[in-house]
Amino acid sequence: MMSGKCITVLFLVLGSGLGSGSCGKVLVWPADNSHWLNVKSILEELADRGHEVTVLLSSSFLGTDPTRSPFNFEVISVPFTKEDMASLMEDFLHMWVYELPNFSYWETTSRMCNLISRLVSINKATCDSVVWNEELMKMLREAAFDILLADPLVLGGELVAEKLGVPFVYTFRFSIGNTVERLCGGLPAPPSYVPASMGGQTDRMSFMERMKNMLFYALQDVLFHQFFWREWSQYYSDVLGRPTTLCETMGKAEMWLIRTYWDFEFPRPFLPNFEFVGGLHCKPAKPLPEEMEEFVQSSGEHGIVVFSLGSMVYNLTEEKSNMVALALSQIPQKVLWRYKGKKPETLGPNTRIYDWIPQNDLLGHPKTKAFITHGGTNGIYEAIYHGIPMVGIPMFADQPDNIAHMKAKGMAVELDFNTMQTQDLINALNMVINNSSYKENAVRLSEIHHDQPIKPLDRAVFWIEFVMRHKGAKHLRPAAHELTWYQYHCLDVLAFLLLCAAAAVFIAVRCCLFCCKKCGRIVKKKKTE
Repeated sequence: MMSGKCITVLFLVLGSGLGSGSCGKVLVWPADNSHWLNVKSILEELADRGHEVTVLLSSSFLGTDPTRSPFNFEVISVPFTKEDMASLMEDFLHMWVYELPNFSYWETTSRMCNLISRLVSINKATCDSVVWNEELMKMLREAAFDILLADPLVLGGELVAEKLGVPFVYTFRFSIGNTVERLCGGLPAPPSYVPASMGGQTDRMSFMERMKNMLFYALQDVLFHQFFWREWSQYYSDVLGRPTTLCETMGKAEMWLIRTYWDFEFPRPFLPNFEFVGGLHCKPAKPLPEEMEEFVQSSGEHGIVVFSLGSMVYNLTEEKSNMVALALSQIPQKVLWRYKGKKPETLGPNTRIYDWIPQNDLLGHPKTKAFITHGGTNGIYEAIYHGIPMVGIPMFADQPDNIAHMKAKGMAVELDFNTMQTQDLINALNMVINNSSYKENAVRLSEIHHDQPIKPLDRAVFWIEFVMRHKGAKHLRPAAHELTWYQYHCLDVLAFLLLCAAAAVFIAVRCCLFCCKKCGRIVKKKKTE
């Protein structure tokens, strides 16, 4: 029987080229911030294998410096700057973290719709700078790309692929309410046990939770169809010069590389053109910088706690930072905190603040006892990879959903950022550090993650190369894409069967009435005689 290592080597040998050792050309339509980190890992591996990688990069892109990268960058000039994008992101975070919890449902919805409208305008401006730029499009056609790799968080990649006539592959975590995967990718999602993303549910739902889950699905579908997709469908039709819809175009994706795995997901049905690549950016820990290693070693038997709220949340209010620092000062562990704000007055001698920390290397250090995290997918997977329990403080987007998954799997304790007090954070840390079940569950999930025949990064690269070699993956595409919504749910069949049943009942009733009427006449005639 082949060992996992042998299978991996064979897999890589089979997938190492595009036939006869040739390499392909990859065009990339990326999303910013943490999404870029995952795509970057894939692109680096593709470049190492000899593929030519070209990234269509907005001039306002925050995630990378085009002058310091191994990829080819085609910088798209857009009518807004990096500073504009940074300001928008700051407004977005401040509103979501500090303002929305205090608003009513309708005020929250109104503000979110306004923010989404601003983001859509920016997204469209980026698309305009590409699809209506004839010189750029001509250059891209002449380059003869083999594939386009896109993140559907930023629309337009599938449109560029359609205009260039090249197959495209998606790589992403999920869409709100699984809307894109369900409606455009044809992914089955029974609301009875498949929780809608960002709904905060698990796969074990009570009657009321199932009702909430079903209503959440329905609400997301209506909102996206009426207030989001209709506008984009018209835009795509105008660009392509023929009637189409956003969902139809997105549904042409050859592969959907989902950045999770069964160590994170609840069991659910998937399609053959959906592949799990969760944790593709994770790597074995490297040695720490000398000064940091000395501080870590000084923790003794108590060990350390790693604290980071991600790359986007790097500052807190003075009140909140002092509350957090006070809690950290009262635990026996040493703490390494990634924080760029003003130094809290309550900061204890056991806590050190850094502008940046080697998070993966710290989580892989043998002295690490716990990870305080906002619940971003990248950080969660690094914790799973190294088997470290978490205290989750989710703030926005997918973070509450991510922490709900980890909490359900017994690897995390969740705190509410807005109501959290000093003692709450102390209690949560003591729980995940001193209650052995959290560490045991973290190690169990880590073992599941590592027990794969193919590493996530190798799997992602294989399927990208597979699509390049075969000019697509149509044999994996379900027939659901050729069905209307009522055909997919067999509503036309049900309507026909109901019609047949109604007709049978009608005929039976008419026959009975006819027989009764005839029998009545016979009885009446006999009485008369």
